[in-house]
Amino acid sequence: MDNQVRVRNITDLARLAGVSPGTVSRALADSQLIAKKTRERIQELAREHDFRPNVMARNLRIKRAGAIGVLIPLGHETGQHISDPFFITMLGHLADALTERGHDLLLSRVIPKDPDWLNRVVDSGRVDGVILIGQSDQLATIDKVASRYLPLVAWGANLAGQVHCSVGSDNRKGGQLATQHLIDQGCRNFAFFGDPVSPEISERLEGCRTALAAAGLSDYLSILSVHLTAETAHSAISNWLDETKPIPDGIIAASDVVAMSALRALSEHGVAVPGQVHVVGYDDLVFANQTVPTLSTVRQDLAAGAAHLVDLLFRRIAGEATSSVGLEPKLVVRQSS
Repeated sequence: MDNQVRVRNITDLARLAGVSPGTVSRALADSQLIAKKTRERIQELAREHDFRPNVMARNLRIKRAGAIGVLIPLGHETGQHISDPFFITMLGHLADALTERGHDLLLSRVIPKDPDWLNRVVDSGRVDGVILIGQSDQLATIDKVASRYLPLVAWGANLAGQVHCSVGSDNRKGGQLATQHLIDQGCRNFAFFGDPVSPEISERLEGCRTALAAAGLSDYLSILSVHLTAETAHSAISNWLDETKPIPDGIIAASDVVAMSALRALSEHGVAVPGQVHVVGYDDLVFANQTVPTLSTVRQDLAAGAAHLVDLLFRRIAGEATSSVGLEPKLVVRQSS
């Protein structure tokens, strides 16, 4: 090897190897179209000369960015952060799945200030597709972009007439499961903690109402619209407990974070769980088995959800118009109910 030879680009490496630039490009991409010995010889030459192809230039040629945009839209829950336990759990599963596909994850927490926020992302040329973690109050914007931009999938509800492709649990059924469990435990006065502006939480509330209607208990439900951040939820629930008499004996929380905040507030007010009040959350995050008492909840299979999101996205990148996927929720009974 002549160490004085400077390899600045694929053309230089091709000249050194005695092959065409196209052969070098395919060999560096480990294409099976190039004979194994030729691939290995070219790859060894590249290592010897510390040559790394310009990935950005390659992506421009093949019209691929090599990255997937993962967006967290917070149109109504502007106080939530990426450190939220639900987001962290979902992001971990997505990052693993995207890495296995050879793509980077470009993460952004978005507080929409105008209807073009999603257009700017999909038209930026920086991503090959977009995964939304949640729909927030942005259904109209998401549907409008999805009508012209195929590689877009969202974690969230699947509603009648919805344009965009989504993956999520059957939130209505999950709300029913939680509420029916409390009815079966003898509860007769109920509270739902969560802001129904979000379609997922709205569906959970509808499931709660369905179960109560079937039991003839529709008149025994109060709704506390709380945000999904722990401290904000705790403050709102504490104030509510100060003013509410009698306290309902069955609480359905829109998320495990809200349920955890409820457990804390109830304990501070001297209310025994489950002695006086039964509590059920939603998600089954890791900490649900660590609270005191341990938290009954409705499990969403987030690992399966992330796998579906990535699979559907790459099928859509390839041009396939995929259908939405619904996951079955599962009631997990622990000490809080």
